Amino acid sequence: MEEGPPVNDVCSVCHGGFNIPCQANCSHWFCGNCILLVWQHGSALQPCKCPLCRRQITLLVPAGASQRQRNDPEVSAIVGRVEQYNRSFGRCDSSLFQRMRDLPFLLRRLLRELMDPQRSLPLLIRARVYFAMLSSIIYIVSPVDIIPEGVVGILGLFDDFIIAFICFLHIAAIYRSVLVNRHGGS
Repeated sequence: MEEGPPVNDVCSVCHGGFNIPCQANCSHWFCGNCILLVWQHGSALQPCKCPLCRRQITLLVPAGASQRQRNDPEVSAIVGRVEQYNRSFGRCDSSLFQRMRDLPFLLRRLLRELMDPQRSLPLLIRARVYFAMLSSIIYIVSPVDIIPEGVVGILGLFDDFIIAFICFLHIAAIYRSVLVNRHGGS
């Protein structure tokens, strides 16, 4: 399944069809050049904010078709600037709140990548993701708990939710580093 913006959608900056579409970490799609112009219009020393939801954009992921058109000089220049943006802001530490807001975007992309046989995550990354998922599942289903359900009832599920949440944050952090390396021209 090809990743890209919704079929009948338009760029919210230029209100035209997508040219070199890029998805921000808030899940909104923009023309690559349009979102870079938004960034350049503000302070070039900090990430720009999404024109739609006002969240800080710390990662831009070009659509797969844009990556395949890198031999076109215009596409190559814009993708190169997107990579520079990701090098500047993709690795910066973000708050727990920002990481929680990025979870749906990162986990949805990761799931799509894990299910697509034509895409390949490095074996070590896949192993880390599977190990984190397996170890959290084992903890959740095991009778040994930090807060036992048998003693405190439904409140005992709280530690299970915390473990699952930490697992999701860890997996998202692993995948974010993959995206930054892939689209940051490391």
